[in-house]
Amino acid sequence: DDAQAADDLTTHLINAGHRRIGFIRGNPDNSASERRYAGYCAALAQAGLPLDPDIVAQGYYTYRSGLDATATILNSADPPTAIFASNDDMAAAAVAVAHARHLEVPADLTVCGFDDTPLATTIWPELTTIRQPIRDIARVSMEIMVRQLRSKRGEPRVVHELLDYALIRRQSDAPPRRISQR
Repeated sequence: DDAQAADDLTTHLINAGHRRIGFIRGNPDNSASERRYAGYCAALAQAGLPLDPDIVAQGYYTYRSGLDATATILNSADPPTAIFASNDDMAAAAVAVAHARHLEVPADLTVCGFDDTPLATTIWPELTTIRQPIRDIARVSMEIMVRQLRSKRGEPRVVHELLDYALIRRQSDAPPRRISQR
């Protein structure tokens, strides 16, 4: 449930005291990108926080796009105290940009990702992220496909199954050190 997972991670950041949370969107051709953005927006709305387009940037699920998106977000007039990237590659890029700008993660900037790929535990600091049940997703997808192939009904039908996810806390998130001017 990409939307609920993104809502939960954004709410986690809000509960830690962050009021300006930047967001790096995923590839616009991927439906999960829109669901993750919707979850981020829903959490902000629920908390009564404004959605500031100056701290939302387009990414494409690549490290390079994460570098560019993070630079855009941090160059805003009132930069955020946290950045939530739609995947771990872009979050790792956000950590790299922060280090290059002499920002300490998480003391100066919290960075969180999504997917819990191996990269999340190979960078420093290790990423707080959403763990997706990749094996279960693959297994359930295959089961659905086999059921549909065996059903002999002609047109395949769309099936939605939600699997559990987990918010994995590591060293890349903390309460904000500075208070935003807004």
